Amino acid sequence: MFRALILSALLASPAAALTQDDVLSATLLPGWRGGDGQHMAALALTLAPGWKTYWRSPGEAGIPPMLDFSGSGNLRAVRLHWPRPSVFDINGLQTIGYHDRLILPVEVTPIERDGPVVLRVTVDLGVCKDICLPAALDLTITLPPQGADDPAIRAALSDRPMAARAAGLTAITCAVSPIADGLRIETQIRMPSAGGTEALVIEATDPSIWVSQSTLSRDGAVLTAQTDLVPRTGAPFALDRSSLTVTVIGRNRAVEVTGCPAP
Repeated sequence: MFRALILSALLASPAAALTQDDVLSATLLPGWRGGDGQHMAALALTLAPGWKTYWRSPGEAGIPPMLDFSGSGNLRAVRLHWPRPSVFDINGLQTIGYHDRLILPVEVTPIERDGPVVLRVTVDLGVCKDICLPAALDLTITLPPQGADDPAIRAALSDRPMAARAAGLTAITCAVSPIADGLRIETQIRMPSAGGTEALVIEATDPSIWVSQSTLSRDGAVLTAQTDLVPRTGAPFALDRSSLTVTVIGRNRAVEVTGCPAP
């Protein structure tokens, strides 16, 4: 409810003089078809100076992006490869996203491996500066069976969060305890600092579960975080730790881990 009130205030701020076209432009990059039949394309967003948009897990005061590829043709599956986001602070609340430009690689699996793909995506997202505006996109591109390498897409793929081993992570545990309206997770990670002031984000597979901003402390190589998870029922619930995604975001890099075992 607190997050909803903040968003309502932001969206209700005087933005009549601004339109989506003033602060955001978007296109689809055609990319290339790999020898395995997978096609790597991308969604490219360009934001006006000072404006930002949000990561897949946007933080308590952020607006989660929604992407729908159901209007595409010759499309079996889509996988998004999110590059490393930045962490912002808005009135003491943490938001996570991108400023200036976002290249979001889109890995496409065609139904007919050697045929063209008509890739259509509708996107609902928020763009924010001193105020927030809702934005809606409807983009279509035909991906040819060949295509050409694209340095911008390659750079975005290279900037994805690192895997645990590559980041020097040697241990991770999640201790789960009930609270009045859900669960509290204490995460301990043994790895070198990601640089600067770190943020830790926990994502559950059920998007209806509200996840609080994590409180962090670091003692040498050990990063400790506490995070609350609150379902719609407002009560403790059964949690599959193996389904959690834990991401640590720092100034120099981000690290992503799937699954968090008990201590």
